[in-house]
Amino acid sequence: MALDQMNSNAKKTTTTMQGRWASVAASLLLACAVQRQLRVDAFVPAARVGANSHGLTVAPPFGVHPMWSFPLYETAKDAEGAADDDVASSGEESTSAEEEEIAVEDKGEEKEEFRSAATEWASQQKGELAAQKKKNYVVVGGGWGGWGAAKALCEAGIDADVTLIDALPDPTGATPYLSKTGKPVEAGTRGFWKDYPNINAMCAELGIAEDDVFTPYTNSSFYSPDGLEATAPVFSEATLPFLDMPFPQLPSPFGQVLATFPLFERIPLSDRASMAGLLLATIDCLGGDESVQEEYDRMTAHELFVRFGLSKRLVEDFVKPTLLVGLFKPPEELSALVVMELLYYYALAHQDSFDVRWIKNGTVADSLILPLSEKLQRVNGLKVKGGCRVGEISIDESHEDGSNAKRATKVTYQDASGETVTMSDVDGVILALGCKGMESVVRSSPGLASFPEFSSAASLRGIDVISCRIWLDRIVPTRTPANVFSRFEALRGAGGTFFMLDQLQGEDNDHLWGGASPSEEEAEQRGSVVACDFYNAGSLLPLSDEDIVRTLTNELLPSAVTEFADAKVVDSWVGKYPGVVSWFSPGSYDKRPPPRGRRFLPSQREVRRGLGEDGRAGARRQGVVPGARVRKRI
Repeated sequence: MALDQMNSNAKKTTTTMQGRWASVAASLLLACAVQRQLRVDAFVPAARVGANSHGLTVAPPFGVHPMWSFPLYETAKDAEGAADDDVASSGEESTSAEEEEIAVEDKGEEKEEFRSAATEWASQQKGELAAQKKKNYVVVGGGWGGWGAAKALCEAGIDADVTLIDALPDPTGATPYLSKTGKPVEAGTRGFWKDYPNINAMCAELGIAEDDVFTPYTNSSFYSPDGLEATAPVFSEATLPFLDMPFPQLPSPFGQVLATFPLFERIPLSDRASMAGLLLATIDCLGGDESVQEEYDRMTAHELFVRFGLSKRLVEDFVKPTLLVGLFKPPEELSALVVMELLYYYALAHQDSFDVRWIKNGTVADSLILPLSEKLQRVNGLKVKGGCRVGEISIDESHEDGSNAKRATKVTYQDASGETVTMSDVDGVILALGCKGMESVVRSSPGLASFPEFSSAASLRGIDVISCRIWLDRIVPTRTPANVFSRFEALRGAGGTFFMLDQLQGEDNDHLWGGASPSEEEAEQRGSVVACDFYNAGSLLPLSDEDIVRTLTNELLPSAVTEFADAKVVDSWVGKYPGVVSWFSPGSYDKRPPPRGRRFLPSQREVRRGLGEDGRAGARRQGVVPGARVRKRI
């Protein structure tokens, strides 16, 4: 029955796509026929950027060649303005016409001057276009979504000032984030999975050699109170057991199952085989329409696992720890839809989708954000305001052009000195915020709250996170540099990870200790540097920093790797971040902004996702994808 349904859906999809292509072909033929009936110079290419009735601009979408683009103007006035640009840029034709007219006058001949419709429009609009004011756009938020939007605006080819505002003192990455003792720290350790095409493209664009920024792809280990449970392989580098041959690319998930066969230390084969139920769930969930996905969204991931027959042992020892560090909540508190998306994109899409690498030197901020911000500021004139908290975004319904459309016209924020600053004459605002930032801005902005999309997004709840960094007096060897805690009572329901930074960034560890070259005595005291993160950490937040460090060094770390018991803490840092990570709870689908809205463009982290929307649970995969959508809308 399931296969019949799949075949039926496939036929419907094929018929629908054929219908769409037929419509596209008909549109092209119709446009060509119309163009033949008009003067060529009156047909304005859509590749030209012209003003529309919203005071913004229209550009062709990525991947569409200008020769296949057609006008996208909402009024005749818009087309007139674009025609002026078209004619004004045709320098050779204008020069030829002027020379011809002069020649006729010199001969004393009388000849009626020919002016096309486009030339008439250009003449009428010349003064208006010359006096057109420069646009002013504001991006709120300095994460991946914010930088992606700023990048797209700066590179869109429009005459505009772009300002990025963020609460961090320096969101550009130029100023390192240091502990009280001057050592570099970071809020969370971030992985970069194999299928992060936008990050890879950004590195190429900025001239960054990936081998200089990222580590090789690494294994990850899962530890429980019973010891090592499993090791996640590097699928792209796996070899056949007992043979020195590369592991072949096999259909998912068969390749993953076979490649990991020898790497599960304790989970029985029968429990691992129950994972096959998730493949059926994935086909049913992500292959269905929006109504099917809404049904899965109302279901918890725990209910999903029970319905599709996953064993309790597999869920408790492997799936649950993975979700706690991937979506930051246990299965009973997560939307089944979002869990299916996570598992598909990070584990089931391709055999090597789970391969992950890390920052090789320094932090994400100074390795990736800094070169991007420098380029946008130097080349594109981007303005960055750090240490600023946005308050009200004002919505105005009365405009000089007589329209009554609701538009964001002012942004009020508190700067680093505590003074209130208002940016007026704003032409557009992009909110690239997480749930906590969105709640703060909407609560202070009655105009935004009047939109159901914003008020719903502001009601989404967040997850508590704790980041720690521990400097030890000796090197502690571990099986893998990236590791996950599973089922430890000391976690109090949280998910936990620990990363051996001295292994990931082993070429020069001086920067992990603050950069200064050590004396002989100090060098003897410089051992491993461990970054630990806790997610869903509400029960750990009330603990003091000292108690959190003791929980790690006295209970969790020695239980996973016994050699930690012999190491002493030289220095430590703890950062607490309540409610900062988005919680994709059951029923949250309707609260998340749609990926394409008439009035706004949401941050990628919060949007409703799906196969057709290039969705990912991790914003780093998008990189500049939100910016691509911004470019389309302007």
